[in-house]
Amino acid sequence: MNRQEVKKIKKKKKKSIFKRILFLFFILFLAVGGYAGYVFYQTYQAANNSYDDLGRDKSKLRDEAVTISNDPVSILLLGVEDYSSGGKGGRADTLMVATFNPKDQTMKLLSLPRDTRVNIPGKESKRKINSAYSSGGKELTIETVEDFLDIPIDYYATVNFEGFKNIIDIVGGITVDVPFDFEQNSDDPKAEKLEFKEGPMEMDGRYALAYARMRKADPNNDIGRNERQQQVVKEVINEIVSAGTLLKVDQLTNEVGENVETNMRMSELLGFYKKYNNFNTNKIETVKLEGVGEYIGNVAYWIPDDTSLANTQIELKKHLELETDSDTLSSKSE
Repeated sequence: MNRQEVKKIKKKKKKSIFKRILFLFFILFLAVGGYAGYVFYQTYQAANNSYDDLGRDKSKLRDEAVTISNDPVSILLLGVEDYSSGGKGGRADTLMVATFNPKDQTMKLLSLPRDTRVNIPGKESKRKINSAYSSGGKELTIETVEDFLDIPIDYYATVNFEGFKNIIDIVGGITVDVPFDFEQNSDDPKAEKLEFKEGPMEMDGRYALAYARMRKADPNNDIGRNERQQQVVKEVINEIVSAGTLLKVDQLTNEVGENVETNMRMSELLGFYKKYNNFNTNKIETVKLEGVGEYIGNVAYWIPDDTSLANTQIELKKHLELETDSDTLSSKSE
């Protein structure tokens, strides 16, 4: 075999190898593109299934509508227990308000004890804040929280207990620093008590739900419960924004479509993700509202401290870039 024939054989081999590489890249491109399209479709369907705009385009406390991708906004997060009602109605077991500011991509997180004594629109006497949901659903709850905190609630999201557990299981569980040893009943009344040990502890959805709900064994009662809820929310956010969750997007979106309800449109969610692409839990600041537990007419309430409530309102308004009473007074004096 002469040199020329050897060169031809080598050239054919190189072409063959090059074609194989191109073919592999093409298959990979189709696979990635197909998965991306599938994920987008699943996300779009989930967003449609969970969407409810409340029949309004803005809060009653807004002069103009805002968008989650461009403006400072607030979100009311509601954890709903609907087992006893067969998935309908139910009661708000958890109430949290999150405010976002796009300039520095920060978030403030406030937990409202479910026994907080407040004025509920349409009711003659003050009641527990979580009774607003059983009386008038998310609409009345939003109106009650707006009146109580004196800030607009731009968006809301409700998640039932089943969805909460499933989302945590999908992301692979969370690790939480347990403050003390305790036992807590599972959400399944027929199941065994769950044990929690002081220190870092890995939790699946069932344990995380029980951890977030417990309050009787906590020396700080509702305040301790709120702090644990905030712990769990931070850890869930950590897991969701991690790279490992990318391949689980389709499972998460299915769960959102079945067990989450919100007035955030698909376009707004995508815009929010783009705007807050560098967001992490280091940019979350928890807001603490002070108060005390008190019995009134044999009913246990949590009574917010007036000064702490006023300071909390100012803090949230500033984060939302809204005018505060102090701003109004200073402008009048000039």
